[in-house]
Amino acid sequence: MSVPFREALKFWAKLGFISFGGPAGQIAVLHQELVEKRRWISERRFLHALNYCMLLPGPEAQQLVTYIGWLMHRGWGGLLAGSLFILPSLFILIALSWIYLTFGQIPWIAAIFFGIKPAVTAIVIFAAFRIGKRTIHNRALQAVALGSFLAIFLLNISFPIIVVIAALIGWWGSKRYPEYFQARQSHSSNSENFGPAIIDDNTPTPEHAKFSSSKVIRHSLIALCFWLLPIGLLCVMGGWESLYPQLAWFFTKAAFLTFGGAYAVLPYVYQGAVEHYQWLSAGQMIDGLALGETTPGPLIMVVAFVGYLAGHHAHLSNKLNPFWFGALGAVVATWFTFLPSFFFIMVGGPLIESTHGKLGFTAPLTAITAAVVGVIVNLGIFFAYHVFFPSGLSGSISWVSILICLLSVIALFKYQRGVITVIAGAAFAGLLSFWGSILIS
Repeated sequence: MSVPFREALKFWAKLGFISFGGPAGQIAVLHQELVEKRRWISERRFLHALNYCMLLPGPEAQQLVTYIGWLMHRGWGGLLAGSLFILPSLFILIALSWIYLTFGQIPWIAAIFFGIKPAVTAIVIFAAFRIGKRTIHNRALQAVALGSFLAIFLLNISFPIIVVIAALIGWWGSKRYPEYFQARQSHSSNSENFGPAIIDDNTPTPEHAKFSSSKVIRHSLIALCFWLLPIGLLCVMGGWESLYPQLAWFFTKAAFLTFGGAYAVLPYVYQGAVEHYQWLSAGQMIDGLALGETTPGPLIMVVAFVGYLAGHHAHLSNKLNPFWFGALGAVVATWFTFLPSFFFIMVGGPLIESTHGKLGFTAPLTAITAAVVGVIVNLGIFFAYHVFFPSGLSGSISWVSILICLLSVIALFKYQRGVITVIAGAAFAGLLSFWGSILIS
């Protein structure tokens, strides 16, 4: 008995349009649909795949979808499942990016983004709290988080260097003080019995999912070709130093640094896209994060917004429509961000399927995730500075932004409201502020 390929394809396509709520919400939807309702996979096999995906850099929900699609229907099943999970978000963000650049200066639309910016600041702070609560459970990890914050805030050390140092600390700590660098169990071992599944606990591993060195070499070469051919074509178009090869190289590096979820890579994207390459401004980065929060798919899809703005701005002087250059930038950013995720599943999946035991070597990841908390706190402070002091410290304070941020914090922490609800409320508050200023004047 197996899942019909057409039925699986319909579900993956539907999932791409309903996958709101960030990784936690997306994984909850997957569990409800695949484990509880459809019984395509048992809970133990589901959690085994999820634990592997959580060890990888990249969006774990998208990788989990790819893994299950691959397990059910070979390589094409995984590629289509993972692609359909992100394609709706890509098209939606390209459209929203165009609307943002075309109509973003209209006063009432600008007022909406004025209200959203402080809400995004609150969301980033809330993300740091959630990751910290899950990860930092002793003083050693607290020290790693504090050290990473000071390193980036005071010394302006780049995010990749912080990741490497944290990994080395975790590796060293696992040898000397292993009790401090053990990851907390993410899921209960007492799984509820939902009845027999198509891929059950004792279902033999399918032939295509069995490990072999020849498959590793073949899939590695295929992944390398899918990286080299597009980047080579982009270089032919304009040279290595031109925009699109630089986008490809930048987001390839970003793809290997997303330990701890999408919020972990935001500081790196900010450092590169805003400060180094200056593809967009700090305010536009905050707006892009807000748009990413309100669209389906993984939050890391904010890279499509960055890519679109980079391509659009670089070709404003051309007679051709800058929309197409922006769309190409969004596609390039998305392609090179997600390509490693498919590689990790196709190459690592057979190895993981060879054992259903616990995965080891998690100490470096635990230390990296702790360091990520400190980096995200720095990002929250950076956002707050630009939102609360729009003209710098010498300018006036935006008390309205501070109020919206505080209300958003209360909604997130005390009342457990969803991100989309908070953003919608903040947008409405921005409109109220705009209408109030008109009435007063």
